[in-house]
Amino acid sequence: MSMGKWYVIVPLLAVLVAALWFAGSAWIEFAGDIPLYGYFAIIGGVFFSLLIGGGLMALAFYSDRAGYDDMASGQHDQNNKS
Repeated sequence: MSMGKWYVIVPLLAVLVAALWFAGSAWIEFAGDIPLYGYFAIIGGVFFSLLIGGGLMALAFYSDRAGYDDMASGQHDQNNKS
């Protein structure tokens, strides 16, 4: 790997470690006694948020690949005229 990639990877990994440390310490400090249904609610919320986000990203990539974005911006008509 070139040195330039390391200048990006190392700070990003440091930010990831700091974010995980902060999340873990905040969880221990403020969580208290969460009942079992609370854990299921948290897991379900994270799962469905990732599912919806992934689905929307998939639709955005599909729309771009299929050319629907070009038709909406008017570029499709310009390409057919020439």
